[in-house]
Amino acid sequence: MDISPDKQNIDAVFSNTLYHIDFYQRDYRWNDEPVLRLLDDIFYKFNEHYEENSSLPPSAEVIDAKYSWYYLNTYVTNKVDGKVFIVDGQQRLTTLSLILIKLLHMAKANDSKAVKWLDTKISGQSGFESRFWMNHEAHRATQQALYDNEFEHVDTSTGITSVNMVKNFQTISRWLDRDLTSKHKLETFIFYYLRRLVLINLTVEQTDVPMVFEVINDRGVRLKPYEILKGKLLGQIDKTVMASKNYNRLWEENIRAINAFDEDEADRFFRFYLKAKFADSRPEGQRFDGDYHRLIFTAEFDDKLAIAHNQAGVIRFLDYEFSYYAELYRKARSAYANDEETAFTYNRVNDLDGALMLILSSCGRQDEDEENKLKLIPAELDRLFALLQLQGAYDSNAFQEMLFRISSRIRDKRIGEIRTAFDHELITALAKRRLTEVEEPFRYAFFKQTGISLNTRFKRYFFARIDEFLARELNLNMKHSISDLVSKTGSKTGFHIEHILAHNEENMALFEGDEERFDMERNRLGGILLLKGKDNISSNNEAYSDKLKTYANTLYWNETLRADAYKSKLDMTQLKERFGLQLEPIDHFGPEELEARQKLLFKIASVVWQ
Repeated sequence: MDISPDKQNIDAVFSNTLYHIDFYQRDYRWNDEPVLRLLDDIFYKFNEHYEENSSLPPSAEVIDAKYSWYYLNTYVTNKVDGKVFIVDGQQRLTTLSLILIKLLHMAKANDSKAVKWLDTKISGQSGFESRFWMNHEAHRATQQALYDNEFEHVDTSTGITSVNMVKNFQTISRWLDRDLTSKHKLETFIFYYLRRLVLINLTVEQTDVPMVFEVINDRGVRLKPYEILKGKLLGQIDKTVMASKNYNRLWEENIRAINAFDEDEADRFFRFYLKAKFADSRPEGQRFDGDYHRLIFTAEFDDKLAIAHNQAGVIRFLDYEFSYYAELYRKARSAYANDEETAFTYNRVNDLDGALMLILSSCGRQDEDEENKLKLIPAELDRLFALLQLQGAYDSNAFQEMLFRISSRIRDKRIGEIRTAFDHELITALAKRRLTEVEEPFRYAFFKQTGISLNTRFKRYFFARIDEFLARELNLNMKHSISDLVSKTGSKTGFHIEHILAHNEENMALFEGDEERFDMERNRLGGILLLKGKDNISSNNEAYSDKLKTYANTLYWNETLRADAYKSKLDMTQLKERFGLQLEPIDHFGPEELEARQKLLFKIASVVWQ
C-alpha cells in the first residue's frame, strides 16, 4: 500500500485545494460534544501561550517563535481524475472550516487586516466559479448563508449535514465570542490558528481506500458497521461507473428510508438479511451480531456474496440483492410498526420481530408470492408462539432456535411449504415437552390446565384475540383495540385479569375445600376474564351472582356469561351453529361450568389459530 504523509498547517490545508466529499462518506454528524472538545483542545494550548506573550504584537514572526505547534490528527485523501476526495477527516475539516467563517465575521467586526487572508482560507476560485474549499455540494446554500452571516434564516431541509453545520456554527460562535474579547487576542489567535495548528495529510491510492476507510475513524464519532460497509463496497467501484449508475444515491436513499424507523435500523436490516440467507442455526446467526461488515469479506463468503476485491460482485450485490431486500425490509418493517389489520399487529404487541428475518429468508428476488408471504409469515409466527404458550411448551431460547431452523427450511421456497415448516417445529417441541408422540398441533389434553403458568401479558393477549373473534363473527366492532387490551395496565384505563370465582370459603367448598385444587382451577383460562381496571377492582370479592352484573357492557367474552347476550340475537345463534360452540348463559359457576368454558376457549382458539 502506498501512503504519502504530508504535514500541513491550516493555512496550507485550506489554500488552493477543493475537497470533494467522497460517495461513501457519511453525513456531517458531529454534535456539540466533539466540537466543544476540539475547541477546548485548541484554546487550552493557545491561552497558555497567550498569557505569557500578550504584550507582543500579533504577527507571523511572534507566533512562530513563541507559540508551539499543536497536532490536530490526520486526514486522508485520494486523487481521482484530478479531483481530491476526502476518505477520512470530513467531520474535523468541516468543523475547522466553520471556525474560519466565524473568525472572518469577527475580523470584519473588528476592522482587522486579517479579513482578506481569512477569506481566501474559506473559498477560492475554481474555474469560473467561487467554491468553498470544503465542497459540501448538496449543502452549498447552508455554507453560503453561514458565510453571509444569515444563518438564522437558513433552509436546512437538505439534510442532517446542513442541520449540524448550523448548530455547530452557533456553538463555535458562543465559544469564540466568549474567549476572544479583544482585537489583539483575536488577531493573535488568527495567526495561531492558521500557522500553528497542524494536521497530517495521508494520500492513498484508490485501491487502498476501502481498507483505510474501515481502519481510520473520526475522533469522537465512531463509524457504524453499515457506514464502514458502505465504504468497503462503494470504494471498490470505479468513480465513472459510480456516477453513471448513481450507486451512492441507491445506497443513501435505501439506508435513509430504513433508518427512518430507528437510528441504527440499517445495521439491524443487514444482520437480519445475513441471518436469513446464510444462517441455518442460532450459533451461525449470532456471528452476524458482531462485526458482520468484516465477516462477509472473508474467504468463507467468496462463494456466497463474492464482494471482496470484486467490483463486478459488488455491482451485482447492489443491483439485485441490496436493492430488492432493502425495499422488502422496509415493507415488512413498516407493517410491523404500523399495521392494525394484519398479523403484524399480533407480532408487535408480543415483541416478536422474527417475521422480519423469516420474510427475508422465504422471499427470493422479485418473489411473485411476496405480498402473500408478507401476510402469511407474521400469522404463522403468531400461531407458533400462541400454540406453544397455550400448551405449556414455550421456552424463549428454544423459540429463537426454532426460528433459525424454520428460516433454513423456507429459504427461497414457495408459499405452500411455509405452514409445513412451522408445524414441524411446533409438533416437535410439543412431543419433546410432553414426552409422547404428537401428530396434531393443538390438543385439548395439553390445553386443559392452561392458565396459571401463563404470564399476565399473554393472558391479556389471549382474551384480546378471543374478543376479536367474537366481534368479527357477531358483525360488531371491537370495544378496544388489540394493542390497548394487551398494553394498557393502568389502574383506571388498563386491563387486568379477573377471577370469576373469588377466593372465599363458599367458592372453595365447590372444590371440596381443597385449596390447592381451588387455586389451580380458578386460574385456568376458563376461570378468568379480562376487565378494565375499575370493573376488576369493584367486583373482586363479590359473589358470582353479583359479579355477573358487572360483566355487562364489558368485553364480548365476559358478556357471554349473561343471559342478555343471547336474547333475540340472530348473529349469536348463527355463530354457535357455524362453529358448534356450546355458548350459553351461566347463572351458577362451579367446576363443571369452568370446565365447559375451558373447552369453549379451546374450540375458539382452534379457529383463531386454525
